[in-house]
Amino acid sequence: MNMKKWLEELRAAPVKKPMPILSFPSTQLMGITVQELVGDSHLQAKGMKAIADRVDSCASVSMMDLSVEAEAFGAEARISDNEVPTIVGHIVENQEQADALKIPAVGDGRTGTYVEAIKEACTLITDRPVFAGVIGPFSLTGRLIGVSDAMIWCYDDPDMVHTVLKKATAFLIEYIKAYKAVGANGFVMAEPLAGLLPPAMNAEFSLPYVKEIIEATEDDSFLAAYHNCGDAVPRQLDDLAELKISIYHIGNATPMKTALEHLPSECVVMGNVDPAAQFCNGTPESIRTVTRALLEECSGYPNYVISSGCDIPPASSWDNIDAFFDEVQKFYQGK
Repeated sequence: MNMKKWLEELRAAPVKKPMPILSFPSTQLMGITVQELVGDSHLQAKGMKAIADRVDSCASVSMMDLSVEAEAFGAEARISDNEVPTIVGHIVENQEQADALKIPAVGDGRTGTYVEAIKEACTLITDRPVFAGVIGPFSLTGRLIGVSDAMIWCYDDPDMVHTVLKKATAFLIEYIKAYKAVGANGFVMAEPLAGLLPPAMNAEFSLPYVKEIIEATEDDSFLAAYHNCGDAVPRQLDDLAELKISIYHIGNATPMKTALEHLPSECVVMGNVDPAAQFCNGTPESIRTVTRALLEECSGYPNYVISSGCDIPPASSWDNIDAFFDEVQKFYQGK
Protein backbone atom coordinates (compact mmCIF):
# COMPACT_ATOMS: atom_id res chain seq x y z
CA MET A 1 0.00 0.00 0.00
CA ASN A 2 1.25 3.47 -0.85
CA MET A 3 0.80 5.02 2.58
CA LYS A 4 1.75 8.53 1.50
CA LYS A 5 -1.11 8.35 -0.99
CA TRP A 6 -3.39 6.93 1.71
CA LEU A 7 -2.49 9.88 3.93
CA GLU A 8 -3.20 12.38 1.15
CA GLU A 9 -6.55 10.74 0.45
CA LEU A 10 -7.42 10.75 4.15
CA ARG A 11 -6.61 14.43 4.38
CA ALA A 12 -8.64 15.22 1.24
CA ALA A 13 -11.67 13.07 2.12
CA PRO A 14 -14.81 15.07 3.00
CA VAL A 15 -15.81 12.28 5.41
CA LYS A 16 -13.11 11.33 7.89
CA LYS A 17 -13.33 7.90 9.50
CA PRO A 18 -12.02 7.87 13.08
CA MET A 19 -8.74 6.27 14.14
CA PRO A 20 -8.93 5.71 17.90
CA ILE A 21 -6.23 3.76 19.69
CA LEU A 22 -8.53 0.84 20.27
CA SER A 23 -7.22 -2.64 21.01
CA PHE A 24 -7.40 -3.68 24.68
CA PRO A 25 -11.24 -3.75 24.76
CA SER A 26 -10.97 -6.73 22.40
CA THR A 27 -10.66 -8.76 25.60
CA GLN A 28 -14.38 -8.24 26.15
CA LEU A 29 -15.25 -9.34 22.62
CA MET A 30 -13.24 -12.55 23.03
CA GLY A 31 -13.99 -13.26 26.71
CA ILE A 32 -10.34 -13.29 27.77
CA THR A 33 -8.12 -11.43 30.25
CA VAL A 34 -5.49 -8.80 29.53
CA GLN A 35 -2.86 -11.25 30.76
CA GLU A 36 -3.97 -13.79 28.18
CA LEU A 37 -4.03 -11.14 25.45
CA VAL A 38 -0.53 -9.75 25.97
CA GLY A 39 1.05 -13.20 26.02
CA ASP A 40 -0.49 -14.66 22.86
CA SER A 41 0.14 -13.37 19.34
CA HIS A 42 -2.84 -15.21 17.87
CA LEU A 43 -5.22 -13.67 20.41
CA GLN A 44 -3.81 -10.21 19.68
CA ALA A 45 -4.34 -10.64 15.94
CA LYS A 46 -7.77 -12.15 16.49
CA GLY A 47 -8.69 -9.23 18.74
CA MET A 48 -7.56 -6.65 16.16
CA LYS A 49 -9.65 -8.44 13.55
CA ALA A 50 -12.69 -8.54 15.86
CA ILE A 51 -12.44 -4.78 16.39
CA ALA A 52 -11.94 -4.12 12.67
CA ASP A 53 -15.08 -6.15 11.94
CA ARG A 54 -17.07 -4.17 14.50
CA VAL A 55 -16.03 -0.55 13.88
CA ASP A 56 -15.56 1.54 10.74
CA SER A 57 -12.13 2.99 11.49
CA CYS A 58 -9.71 4.32 8.90
CA ALA A 59 -6.95 2.05 10.25
CA SER A 60 -6.36 -0.78 12.69
CA VAL A 61 -4.03 0.03 15.60
CA SER A 62 -2.34 -2.52 17.86
CA MET A 63 -1.94 -2.24 21.60
CA MET A 64 -0.26 0.66 23.34
CA ASP A 65 1.55 -1.59 25.83
CA LEU A 66 4.39 0.54 27.17
CA SER A 67 5.96 -2.33 29.12
CA VAL A 68 7.05 -4.55 26.22
CA GLU A 69 10.27 -2.86 25.16
CA ALA A 70 11.51 -2.15 28.70
CA GLU A 71 10.83 -5.76 29.65
CA ALA A 72 13.01 -6.87 26.72
CA PHE A 73 15.84 -4.77 28.24
CA GLY A 74 15.42 -6.66 31.53
CA ALA A 75 12.94 -4.53 33.47
CA GLU A 76 10.20 -6.23 35.47
CA ALA A 77 6.69 -6.03 34.03
CA ARG A 78 3.58 -6.29 36.19
CA ILE A 79 0.81 -7.98 34.21
CA SER A 80 -2.69 -8.44 35.60
CA ASP A 81 -6.00 -9.73 34.31
CA ASN A 82 -7.74 -6.40 33.91
CA GLU A 83 -5.16 -3.61 33.65
CA VAL A 84 -2.66 -2.51 31.03
CA PRO A 85 0.81 -3.91 31.90
CA THR A 86 3.25 -1.62 33.72
CA ILE A 87 6.96 -1.61 34.59
CA VAL A 88 7.99 -2.02 38.24
CA GLY A 89 11.14 -0.28 39.48
CA HIS A 90 14.14 0.49 37.28
CA ILE A 91 17.41 -1.15 36.17
CA VAL A 92 19.78 1.79 35.54
CA GLU A 93 20.81 4.44 38.05
CA ASN A 94 24.36 5.44 37.15
CA GLN A 95 26.72 5.77 34.19
CA GLU A 96 28.38 2.41 34.82
CA GLN A 97 25.04 0.61 34.60
CA ALA A 98 24.10 2.65 31.53
CA ASP A 99 27.34 1.66 29.79
CA ALA A 100 26.74 -2.01 30.67
CA LEU A 101 23.12 -2.00 29.52
CA LYS A 102 22.72 -4.57 26.77
CA ILE A 103 20.59 -3.76 23.74
CA PRO A 104 18.17 -6.67 23.36
CA ALA A 105 17.50 -8.51 20.14
CA VAL A 106 14.12 -8.15 18.52
CA GLY A 107 12.30 -11.23 19.78
CA ASP A 108 13.52 -10.95 23.36
CA GLY A 109 10.80 -10.88 26.01
CA ARG A 110 7.39 -10.42 24.44
CA THR A 111 8.64 -8.39 21.46
CA GLY A 112 8.60 -11.48 19.25
CA THR A 113 5.01 -12.17 20.28
CA TYR A 114 3.99 -8.66 19.30
CA VAL A 115 5.73 -8.83 15.92
CA GLU A 116 4.05 -12.18 15.20
CA ALA A 117 0.70 -10.65 16.15
CA ILE A 118 1.10 -7.89 13.57
CA LYS A 119 2.20 -10.41 10.96
CA GLU A 120 -1.00 -12.41 11.47
CA ALA A 121 -3.18 -9.29 11.76
CA CYS A 122 -1.96 -8.12 8.36
CA THR A 123 -3.28 -11.34 6.82
CA LEU A 124 -6.65 -10.97 8.56
CA ILE A 125 -7.23 -7.23 8.07
CA THR A 126 -6.98 -6.26 4.41
CA ASP A 127 -9.51 -3.43 4.06
CA ARG A 128 -7.51 -0.79 5.97
CA PRO A 129 -3.91 -0.13 7.06
CA VAL A 130 -2.49 -1.86 10.12
CA PHE A 131 -0.35 0.18 12.52
CA ALA A 132 1.93 -1.39 15.12
CA GLY A 133 2.34 0.22 18.52
CA VAL A 134 5.75 1.09 20.01
CA ILE A 135 7.01 3.20 22.88
CA GLY A 136 8.97 6.40 22.29
CA PRO A 137 12.68 6.77 23.14
CA PHE A 138 12.39 8.99 26.22
CA SER A 139 9.41 7.05 27.56
CA LEU A 140 11.41 3.83 27.22
CA THR A 141 14.44 5.42 28.83
CA GLY A 142 12.27 6.58 31.72
CA ARG A 143 11.13 3.02 32.35
CA LEU A 144 14.75 1.91 32.48
CA ILE A 145 16.08 4.70 34.72
CA GLY A 146 12.89 5.30 36.72
CA VAL A 147 9.83 7.17 35.50
CA SER A 148 9.52 9.31 38.62
CA ASP A 149 13.23 10.22 38.55
CA ALA A 150 13.64 10.69 34.80
CA MET A 151 13.44 14.47 34.86
CA ILE A 152 15.83 14.68 37.82
CA TRP A 153 18.39 12.55 35.98
CA CYS A 154 18.13 14.90 32.99
CA TYR A 155 19.47 17.64 35.25
CA ASP A 156 21.78 15.61 37.51
CA ASP A 157 23.33 13.18 35.03
CA PRO A 158 22.40 14.06 31.43
CA ASP A 159 25.25 11.97 30.00
CA MET A 160 23.82 8.84 31.61
CA VAL A 161 20.38 9.65 30.22
CA HIS A 162 21.78 10.14 26.72
CA THR A 163 23.66 6.85 26.95
CA VAL A 164 20.42 5.00 27.67
CA LEU A 165 18.54 7.03 25.06
CA LYS A 166 21.02 6.02 22.35
CA LYS A 167 20.57 2.35 23.22
CA ALA A 168 16.80 2.69 23.42
CA THR A 169 16.77 4.37 20.02
CA ALA A 170 18.95 1.72 18.43
CA PHE A 171 16.62 -1.01 19.66
CA LEU A 172 13.45 0.82 18.62
CA ILE A 173 14.72 1.27 15.08
CA GLU A 174 15.29 -2.47 14.72
CA TYR A 175 11.97 -3.29 16.43
CA ILE A 176 10.05 -1.00 14.08
CA LYS A 177 11.90 -2.44 11.08
CA ALA A 178 10.73 -5.89 12.19
CA TYR A 179 7.12 -4.70 12.15
CA LYS A 180 7.70 -3.24 8.70
CA ALA A 181 9.20 -6.51 7.46
CA VAL A 182 6.12 -8.54 8.45
CA GLY A 183 3.70 -6.24 6.63
CA ALA A 184 2.71 -3.40 8.95
CA ASN A 185 1.73 -0.20 7.15
CA GLY A 186 3.08 2.08 9.86
CA PHE A 187 3.66 2.54 13.57
CA VAL A 188 2.25 4.67 16.37
CA MET A 189 5.00 5.84 18.71
CA ALA A 190 3.82 6.68 22.21
CA GLU A 191 6.07 9.27 23.88
CA PRO A 192 3.95 10.43 26.86
CA LEU A 193 6.79 10.80 29.36
CA ALA A 194 8.39 13.41 27.09
CA GLY A 195 5.10 15.26 27.33
CA LEU A 196 6.00 16.21 30.90
CA LEU A 197 9.26 17.91 29.92
CA PRO A 198 9.76 21.66 29.50
CA PRO A 199 10.22 22.50 25.80
CA ALA A 200 14.00 22.91 26.03
CA MET A 201 14.41 19.52 27.70
CA ASN A 202 12.06 17.86 25.23
CA ALA A 203 14.16 19.34 22.42
CA GLU A 204 17.28 17.77 23.94
CA PHE A 205 16.11 14.45 25.36
CA SER A 206 13.31 13.34 23.05
CA LEU A 207 12.88 15.06 19.70
CA PRO A 208 16.33 14.31 18.19
CA TYR A 209 15.85 10.62 18.95
CA VAL A 210 12.27 10.62 17.63
CA LYS A 211 13.57 12.21 14.43
CA GLU A 212 16.34 9.61 14.13
CA ILE A 213 13.82 6.77 14.46
CA ILE A 214 11.43 8.21 11.89
CA GLU A 215 14.19 8.93 9.38
CA ALA A 216 15.46 5.36 9.73
CA THR A 217 12.08 3.69 9.23
CA GLU A 218 9.50 5.78 7.37
CA ASP A 219 9.02 5.62 3.60
CA ASP A 220 6.15 5.75 1.11
CA SER A 221 4.90 2.34 2.21
CA PHE A 222 5.33 2.81 5.97
CA LEU A 223 4.12 5.81 7.97
CA ALA A 224 5.11 7.22 11.34
CA ALA A 225 2.52 8.45 13.82
CA TYR A 226 3.57 10.27 17.00
CA HIS A 227 1.40 10.16 20.12
CA ASN A 228 1.83 12.41 23.14
CA CYS A 229 -0.70 13.00 25.89
CA GLY A 230 1.48 14.87 28.40
CA ASP A 231 0.44 18.08 30.13
CA ALA A 232 3.37 20.05 28.66
CA VAL A 233 2.46 19.32 25.02
CA PRO A 234 0.75 22.71 24.48
CA ARG A 235 4.13 24.37 25.14
CA GLN A 236 5.96 21.89 22.90
CA LEU A 237 3.77 22.27 19.80
CA ASP A 238 6.03 24.65 17.88
CA ASP A 239 9.01 22.31 18.32
CA LEU A 240 6.88 19.31 17.37
CA ALA A 241 5.70 21.13 14.27
CA GLU A 242 9.27 21.40 12.99
CA LEU A 243 9.49 17.61 12.73
CA LYS A 244 6.61 17.50 10.22
CA ILE A 245 5.56 14.02 11.37
CA SER A 246 3.08 12.36 9.00
CA ILE A 247 0.52 11.84 11.79
CA TYR A 248 0.33 13.65 15.10
CA HIS A 249 -1.87 11.97 17.71
CA ILE A 250 -2.62 14.45 20.48
CA GLY A 251 -3.85 13.64 23.98
CA ASN A 252 -6.76 15.32 25.72
CA ALA A 253 -4.45 17.42 27.91
CA THR A 254 -4.05 19.66 24.84
CA PRO A 255 -6.99 21.59 23.37
CA MET A 256 -7.51 20.03 19.95
CA LYS A 257 -7.99 23.33 18.18
CA THR A 258 -4.76 24.65 19.68
CA ALA A 259 -2.89 21.67 18.29
CA LEU A 260 -4.42 22.17 14.84
CA GLU A 261 -3.45 25.84 14.86
CA HIS A 262 0.22 25.04 15.57
CA LEU A 263 0.92 21.78 13.75
CA PRO A 264 1.58 21.65 9.98
CA SER A 265 -1.53 21.67 7.82
CA GLU A 266 0.01 19.15 5.42
CA CYS A 267 0.21 16.60 8.27
CA VAL A 268 -2.77 14.70 9.68
CA VAL A 269 -3.61 15.61 13.28
CA MET A 270 -5.69 13.23 15.40
CA GLY A 271 -7.39 13.36 18.81
CA ASN A 272 -8.72 13.63 21.42
CA VAL A 273 -11.85 12.31 23.20
CA ASP A 274 -10.88 11.50 26.79
CA PRO A 275 -10.33 7.73 27.07
CA ALA A 276 -10.83 7.57 30.84
CA ALA A 277 -13.58 10.13 31.41
CA GLN A 278 -15.58 9.24 28.29
CA PHE A 279 -14.76 5.83 26.79
CA CYS A 280 -14.28 4.15 30.17
CA ASN A 281 -16.37 6.13 32.65
CA GLY A 282 -18.79 8.08 30.45
CA THR A 283 -22.15 7.13 29.00
CA PRO A 284 -23.29 6.77 25.40
CA GLU A 285 -25.03 10.13 25.77
CA SER A 286 -21.99 11.92 27.21
CA ILE A 287 -19.60 10.56 24.61
CA ARG A 288 -21.98 11.56 21.83
CA THR A 289 -22.07 15.11 23.20
CA VAL A 290 -18.29 15.40 23.51
CA THR A 291 -17.68 13.80 20.10
CA ARG A 292 -20.07 16.11 18.29
CA ALA A 293 -18.71 19.20 20.03
CA LEU A 294 -15.16 18.25 19.03
CA LEU A 295 -16.17 17.65 15.42
CA GLU A 296 -18.09 20.92 15.25
CA GLU A 297 -15.04 22.78 16.54
CA CYS A 298 -12.33 21.03 14.52
CA SER A 299 -13.75 19.37 11.39
CA GLY A 300 -13.22 22.59 9.44
CA TYR A 301 -9.51 21.75 9.45
CA PRO A 302 -8.96 19.43 6.45
CA ASN A 303 -6.16 17.58 8.24
CA TYR A 304 -8.21 16.72 11.33
CA VAL A 305 -9.24 13.15 12.12
CA ILE A 306 -11.15 12.46 15.33
CA SER A 307 -9.71 9.89 17.70
CA SER A 308 -9.36 8.98 21.34
CA GLY A 309 -6.95 11.05 23.41
CA CYS A 310 -4.92 7.96 24.27
CA ASP A 311 -5.24 4.18 24.44
CA ILE A 312 -8.81 3.15 25.28
CA PRO A 313 -8.75 1.16 28.56
CA PRO A 314 -9.60 -2.57 28.56
CA ALA A 315 -12.74 -2.15 30.68
CA SER A 316 -14.25 0.60 28.51
CA SER A 317 -17.90 0.07 27.66
CA TRP A 318 -18.58 -1.12 24.13
CA ASP A 319 -21.82 0.86 24.32
CA ASN A 320 -19.64 3.97 24.64
CA ILE A 321 -17.27 2.88 21.87
CA ASP A 322 -20.16 2.12 19.53
CA ALA A 323 -21.79 5.47 20.37
CA PHE A 324 -18.57 7.28 19.45
CA PHE A 325 -18.41 5.70 16.00
CA ASP A 326 -22.14 6.17 15.44
CA GLU A 327 -21.97 9.86 16.34
CA VAL A 328 -19.04 10.44 13.98
CA GLN A 329 -21.02 8.80 11.16
CA LYS A 330 -24.13 10.85 11.94
CA PHE A 331 -22.12 14.07 12.03
CA TYR A 332 -20.66 13.58 8.56
CA GLN A 333 -23.99 12.36 7.15
CA GLY A 334 -25.55 15.61 8.31
CA LYS A 335 -22.95 17.88 6.71
